[in-house]
Amino acid sequence: MAVENQRQGAPEVGLSKQRIVAEALRLADREGVEGLSMRRLAGVLGAGAMSLYHYVANKDELLDAMIDIVFEEIELPPDDVDWQSAMRQEGLSARQVLARHPWAISLMESRTSPGPANLRHREAVTACLRKAGFSVAMATHANWLLNSYVYGHALQEANLPFDTAAELADMTEDVYLPQIPADEFPYLSESAAVLMASGYDPTQEFSFGLDLVLAALDPLRGPA
Repeated sequence: MAVENQRQGAPEVGLSKQRIVAEALRLADREGVEGLSMRRLAGVLGAGAMSLYHYVANKDELLDAMIDIVFEEIELPPDDVDWQSAMRQEGLSARQVLARHPWAISLMESRTSPGPANLRHREAVTACLRKAGFSVAMATHANWLLNSYVYGHALQEANLPFDTAAELADMTEDVYLPQIPADEFPYLSESAAVLMASGYDPTQEFSFGLDLVLAALDPLRGPA
């Protein structure tokens, strides 16, 4: 009888949608979303594969719930500061969250059944931009541009072969410089040498670019 109930997707003791989604998130963080399947997740949970369908109808519903948790972890733009400071804080938070969940980067804009945290986040961002004086059209443009920058930078960071400035310096000296002789690649060689000498920190690039994007958007406020 227990086997029959499992095949019909009956609930199992100790299972809940919250637990299933949380374990799916941990599994994706460790192995990437490509390795996530209902059968694989059931094995990690020690449950029958069919029993998961009592809580989530399919993998798409599971992904919707996982992405909603990611959106919930991103700080909403605060409403007690100017719009650039608010969007800067939201962007920095999004970058940190996506660094923890790099599998989510390509899925953030793909969900056609967004959850409550997803919608709250989008409403807060749109409200911040509209209250700052952007028209509906310009707020939409600004939102697309900011998302493109944040997601693109997060994707680039997720695939870098180093994590810290010290690791980059070591790779530059041991790996990159030998491949760029100064007589053949004078500008690349010069850049590498100068950046090494100055203690260049690539982790500051996100803030630099985000501030440029926000500054470029500011003159676009007002009626359009």
